[in-house]
Amino acid sequence: MPAMDIGYYHPLVVHFAVALLFVGVIARIVSLAGRPAFVGPMAATLLIAGTLFAAVSVYTGERAHGPIEAMPGVRPEVEAHEAWGERTQNLFIIVTIVELLALLATRTQFSKYARPVTMASAAIGVVGLFFLYEAGEHGGRIVYNFAGGVGTRDGDAADVERLALAAVYQQGMAARQSGTGAEAATRFDEAAMRFPASIDAQLIAAESQMIDRKDPQASLERLRRITPPSDNRFQRTRHGMLLADALNATGQRDAAIATLQQLQSAFPDNARIRARLGELQAGR
Repeated sequence: MPAMDIGYYHPLVVHFAVALLFVGVIARIVSLAGRPAFVGPMAATLLIAGTLFAAVSVYTGERAHGPIEAMPGVRPEVEAHEAWGERTQNLFIIVTIVELLALLATRTQFSKYARPVTMASAAIGVVGLFFLYEAGEHGGRIVYNFAGGVGTRDGDAADVERLALAAVYQQGMAARQSGTGAEAATRFDEAAMRFPASIDAQLIAAESQMIDRKDPQASLERLRRITPPSDNRFQRTRHGMLLADALNATGQRDAAIATLQQLQSAFPDNARIRARLGELQAGR
């Protein structure tokens, strides 16, 4: 199996490792109280299983890191993520050995040592959770701060295209939040031009004409050229709501009301449509 085929599974298995180890350590701490009786065996099972998944996570992560590490600026985060992942794996291997020693002690004449050994497992496990947190923190930064892995997991070029659209959208939103409406509108126009087949990109650009450029007439003209698919409830609703707002902003309140009434007939359970229709009918 090619290396990247194995690396593909890293985001899947790592979540099992996180869940099993976290719950396992908590269960081991609870088990020190002595009851309920099932918590002790449960903790041992979870910790051993979590360690196995941690080992698989490290293995798959090593196979997946190449294309991501080559991205500009992301190498330090990848190296830190790998280092903390390996530390987590190694520490929980120690926890697993301790758990096995505790299990052995309970079945021999050394049963009096079982409790101190499980206490040691709990203490080491708490440190392991810190390591686990650090590994997850750096992994999250790779994904959310550097967009690591997009287009590399399965080699699908469409993933990279979606990343490009998301990047332009986020740039537009950042510009809007900073108060530079013209820059925001430019970014949203760029998204609409670059992705003409994306109804969402077209709707965002049309909305931007009203919000960022304060030009409801341009927004209205743009919206009239957009035909959302009949089977997409969200896009039809968004298009109709924007169309009503643009009509109202250009002084065509009756047409806006009629648009919302048609939309309400199609989606009678939508509270937002009902509320906006009530506002327009009340003259607000």
